[in-house]
Amino acid sequence: MWDFSIGKALGLMVKTLPFVLFRLAVYFGVALAYVLMTGVGAGVGWGIGGLGDEGFRAASTFWGGVAGFGIVGVVMYVLREYLLYMVKAGHIAVLVELLDGQSLPHGRSQIQHASASVKERFGQASALFAVDQLIKGVLRVLTGLVRGIFGLLPIPGARQFLRLLQMFLRIAVGFIDEVILAYSFRTRAENPWGASRDGLVLYGQNLKPMFKNAAWLALIVYGLSFVIFLIMLAPAALVAYLIPGGWSATGVIVALLFAWSVKVAVLEPFAITCMMQAYFKTIEGQTPDPEWEAKLDGLSAKFRTLKGKATGAGATGSGSETQGAEASR
Repeated sequence: MWDFSIGKALGLMVKTLPFVLFRLAVYFGVALAYVLMTGVGAGVGWGIGGLGDEGFRAASTFWGGVAGFGIVGVVMYVLREYLLYMVKAGHIAVLVELLDGQSLPHGRSQIQHASASVKERFGQASALFAVDQLIKGVLRVLTGLVRGIFGLLPIPGARQFLRLLQMFLRIAVGFIDEVILAYSFRTRAENPWGASRDGLVLYGQNLKPMFKNAAWLALIVYGLSFVIFLIMLAPAALVAYLIPGGWSATGVIVALLFAWSVKVAVLEPFAITCMMQAYFKTIEGQTPDPEWEAKLDGLSAKFRTLKGKATGAGATGSGSETQGAEASR
């Protein structure tokens, strides 16, 4: 049915509980910042609205809330590299070691160990972010190719089917870029650009089984996210009541924010762990297929950029991902 073990993934979540709690603290903090700044902005707008009639007050309260929400959005955009570097990649590094049956070093926390592992592979946050963006660009080409193929088929209700396809393709792209990063950690590659190139080729030559697993995970993650959203509606309604004007729609937005924080803090690493299991199981014993590398080379400018950086990094004597893989075995 699928190529991963839910029990094993949950077990790894328990083993990395310090990191899960760290993620919860970070993303709940982000959600709370959105709620508080939106409330502050709405409160300021409500106060300014006292200078006019009821219509003016309602409009100024709304735009004040939008301004507060937007300020946090800008801050989050600036911090996106840090979140990928410290939160996501760090957790992946620890999960990879535990998935391979390794024990974590004693004498320092999981977060300290993860930070050291990420720095060892990628150096600065900007380097990891650049690799991640190139991987996502290549994956978008692959999923666009799948969408295009299905769009040409004479399937009854094709438009509705493509919407469902798009939903699970978001899971495929949203988590696979981090699985490719996991491949770099697992092979202990000194050249992360080259490891990412090989990881993408291996993913491309195994699209069918990987998309099958992505479809199952899409059902699981979206289903659990909806349940969490329903649970969050009650406290969100209280928050909405406290915001000036008592907008009922605010409760839905707040519930979505807190459901999002649980999704990225808990459900996302769970799904990544499942996809890591499926990916590593599928590619076991395989080597990158030159034909698939040529296909990606022709389809994606991002892949060509990645190859160029891999070659440049290799030429500086940083080592190859193949040597790293052999060393890890």
